[in-house]
Amino acid sequence: MIATESFNGKTLTEERMELGEGPTYDPASGTLFWFDILGKTLCAFDVTAGRLTKHALPFLGTVLAVVDEKRQLIASDQGLFLRDSVSGTLSSYAAIEDKPQNRSNDGRVHPSGALWIGTMSRTADTGAGAIYHVAGTVVTKLFDAVSIPNGICFSPDGAIGYFNDSKVNHMMRVELDPATGLPLSAPTVFIDQSQRQSVIDGSVVDLEGTIWNANWDGGAVDRYAPDGRHVARYAAPMRRPTCPAFCGKDFDRLAVTSCWEGLSDAERAEDTLAGVTFDLGVSVKGKPEPVFKL
Repeated sequence: MIATESFNGKTLTEERMELGEGPTYDPASGTLFWFDILGKTLCAFDVTAGRLTKHALPFLGTVLAVVDEKRQLIASDQGLFLRDSVSGTLSSYAAIEDKPQNRSNDGRVHPSGALWIGTMSRTADTGAGAIYHVAGTVVTKLFDAVSIPNGICFSPDGAIGYFNDSKVNHMMRVELDPATGLPLSAPTVFIDQSQRQSVIDGSVVDLEGTIWNANWDGGAVDRYAPDGRHVARYAAPMRRPTCPAFCGKDFDRLAVTSCWEGLSDAERAEDTLAGVTFDLGVSVKGKPEPVFKL
């Protein structure tokens, strides 16, 4: 059992999100973006100035990817949209799936420039979702019968992909074509947490190939070696961290979102930082997220 290191970080904002998710850092603007999914809000945090700006959305947004200096791609329950990064104007880009009862969830851009995006039932019905590969406007289903897709991330060279279904609580590993981000083999179980009550949630991979994972309901951020060894656990200042992202000029900081979704009023009162976004306070060797190729 790995000892949990105490929290030495800081909150980035005291704003409490019902379902804070999908953080990503844009180095060109020095902005950390994330969503309050259920609040239909895109958050933009100026890392240097420490200033938060909130943008209302007409849908449940979950993932943002930079396209270029003027445009971003947003995944949502209504499909994929291009967003003008200055005006905020949205234009439809592509459909993900024809299931109105579903919404998008976790996703990330592969080093090839293709997006992996997961979907799930709005009520988290077992097996109702899937994970898709989006190359340009071509959408390909990769894995079916997924309940709560999370933890999508990739090795630095793009040859390995990771993902999990939070209802099963297995982190999966799959070999990929680095040039396309498409699977070359069937996924295998990489980390098995099915016997734990806490959940493998969002993940990101650093330059050394180690995986940083938010342990939802476990109040921690875990670090796993490329061979699956559990090498470190860092306490989070709340019970339900959701997803990490590298940020800062040198990508040496780890920002983590969290949520209060599912907590009772009494639990929220006790967990005073539930839903805030924080800096873990650990020096990391991060890397920028790939841009999405139209």
